[in-house]
Amino acid sequence: MDNLIITAAIVGSSPTKEMNPAVPYTPKEIADSAIECWNAGASIAHIHVRDPKTGKPESKIELFGEVLDRIRTDTDMIVNLTTSGLNLTGSEDELIEKRLEPVVLHPDICSLDVGSMNFGKSVFLNSPKWAETAAMRMKEAGVKPEIEVFDLGHLRQAKHLMDLNLIQNPPLFQLCMGIKWGMEATHENLVHIHQQLPTNSVWSVLGVGASQIPMTTMALSMGGHVRVGFEDNIYLQKGTLAPSNSAFVERTVKLSNLMGRDVASPSETRSILGLDIIKK
Repeated sequence: MDNLIITAAIVGSSPTKEMNPAVPYTPKEIADSAIECWNAGASIAHIHVRDPKTGKPESKIELFGEVLDRIRTDTDMIVNLTTSGLNLTGSEDELIEKRLEPVVLHPDICSLDVGSMNFGKSVFLNSPKWAETAAMRMKEAGVKPEIEVFDLGHLRQAKHLMDLNLIQNPPLFQLCMGIKWGMEATHENLVHIHQQLPTNSVWSVLGVGASQIPMTTMALSMGGHVRVGFEDNIYLQKGTLAPSNSAFVERTVKLSNLMGRDVASPSETRSILGLDIIKK
């Protein structure tokens, strides 16, 4: 069993300071939070950006660039920039180009959403054209895609991208449990989708809200990796707001130690993900 890779999902697009005052907005706040998580044991930072004044979701490349530069200046942390583009408008071709702007910054990883779904009160559109174009651009740029799986059909589409030789080995999957209206966060669902993964996969699990602890603990015991942070949950325990993203990481490190599993350093994580091979 590989050492545990901990991803810190710093802010996402939903939590606000009104919900939890510790939620970061500015590039400095986001980067500082990621660095705190690195000090606590996380090796990957999953990054969304916000309008520094209003806190609304943003996709400006200069905001991504500032966060990336700040993290890389002070740490050896692996950076994963989102390409979700949830707040963008335009034609399909315009949206594809805008969503792929973070790739040109050459982060280590970019998220790759491979299937459409109802997402809370909205529709999250990810056409086959988007998925193939994004996978191709990431491969050309030497950026590893983290394939976001919200339901079983998404995994089927990811396997198609692998058949087209658009995904390099080992494939990296983020199994997203409990997102409205994706797969429910149940032990049975996690076991089932894990059984469908390609045999050489590296896989991580997130659970939203109250499902965070059950899902990530189960993944930890099964040999998978985990994602924690404000993007998925703002409470450290029922009724208690988390004081920081690093508090989630610290708790995960304690759980991993109790279960006898070491936590991966950034250099170990690069080896597990094949990132050094990609960059050569």
